Amino acid sequence: MGSTAPAEVERPSTDVRPDLPWLAIVWNDPVNLMSYVTYVLQTVFGYAREKAEKLMLDVHHKGKAVVASGTREEMERDVQILHSYGLWATVQRDSA
Repeated sequence: MGSTAPAEVERPSTDVRPDLPWLAIVWNDPVNLMSYVTYVLQTVFGYAREKAEKLMLDVHHKGKAVVASGTREEMERDVQILHSYGLWATVQRDSA
């Protein structure tokens, strides 16, 4: 009986977990200025200038940055918005 309860407790968390860890990723591109990427991140996500600049520098130096995480639907919406601003962005399941 003791071994059955933990298995039942673990199953809901396993079922729920795959839906939550989705990422919105912005990729480096040869078109957009760094100041513009910072502006878009501030506008779309409401990030403080410092956070937006740090993410923009990750995009610039590392080639990409995770700019948001949440449900798949939320990240797909965020990526559509980023596309409307001309940024290269994708949705990806978090592998961590």
